[in-house]
Amino acid sequence: MYCRKTGRKYISRCFFALLCVPVVLLLFTAAIAVETRVVTDHDGKTVQVPASPQRVVALAPSITEIVFALNRHDRLVGVTRFSNYPEAADRLPRVGSYVHLDIEKIVSLAPDLCIAIKDGNPIQVVRRIEAMGIPVFAIHPMEIDAVIRSIHDIGGLLEAEDAAARVIADMNERLERVEKIVAGVHEKPTVFFQIGVAPIVSAGSGTFIHELIERAGGVNAAGHLSGYPAFSREEVITLAPDVMVLTSMERYKVFDEVLREWRRWENIPAVRNNRIHMVDSDLYDRPSPRLVHGLEELAALLHPRRFEQDD
Repeated sequence: MYCRKTGRKYISRCFFALLCVPVVLLLFTAAIAVETRVVTDHDGKTVQVPASPQRVVALAPSITEIVFALNRHDRLVGVTRFSNYPEAADRLPRVGSYVHLDIEKIVSLAPDLCIAIKDGNPIQVVRRIEAMGIPVFAIHPMEIDAVIRSIHDIGGLLEAEDAAARVIADMNERLERVEKIVAGVHEKPTVFFQIGVAPIVSAGSGTFIHELIERAGGVNAAGHLSGYPAFSREEVITLAPDVMVLTSMERYKVFDEVLREWRRWENIPAVRNNRIHMVDSDLYDRPSPRLVHGLEELAALLHPRRFEQDD
């Protein structure tokens, strides 16, 4: 149509319109640039993030769970390898494991925000993502209170403040219920929490599991050590735990074998009193809202009568 129109006025109008295109694009780009805000992440770093992030990559399974809990999963365009909860997370693109991130895959997803976990994602990889112009907000949930803060702040990032408030309120209510039930317990059972089979690995102080054991009204048999110490079978026998909780990446595949091995040692109170339990590790080592479910389960295992009376 343009070629058939040769009038001077028409040509002038078209030329003016063409001149306006770059200006409009510039204004549009400037408008987008204005729609950002500066926040401070849990590493103390200031980050310029979109006012309304639409393409989010979660760099740890726990972050994926939080985003789903906030009902903002429609904004997730990528998750890490072991993001298996809820079931819908299995259908999202993978960007490697949270320790071994696939930067090329992350960039190909064109995210406008990545949410990282300080104690897990390699700092050098995070810096490379940031160097490509992708903002990264890091959380640092090392205890339940910090998990609650993470939920609150991610809710703020994703315009889900009301949903975050509801999740936090539910968590606090359930935490208070457990605290009330186990209050006044005079005889706290010692607990050996086994998270590895070969070698035998437990959780010491400074871990979620240690905090959960204490909140559940127990004493961590490995609490005199920090992190995730390894034990020989003889050392576990010497600890003489009242309760043993077993978990591993293999889940129930190896439970029968491990249980059969421990049952040989009836001088361990947990074995003698049939107080060996298998649990889902994801409820105990992922800093997500499901930690409270793990706490409730553990407290009921340690103090079954109190929880039966409460029900």
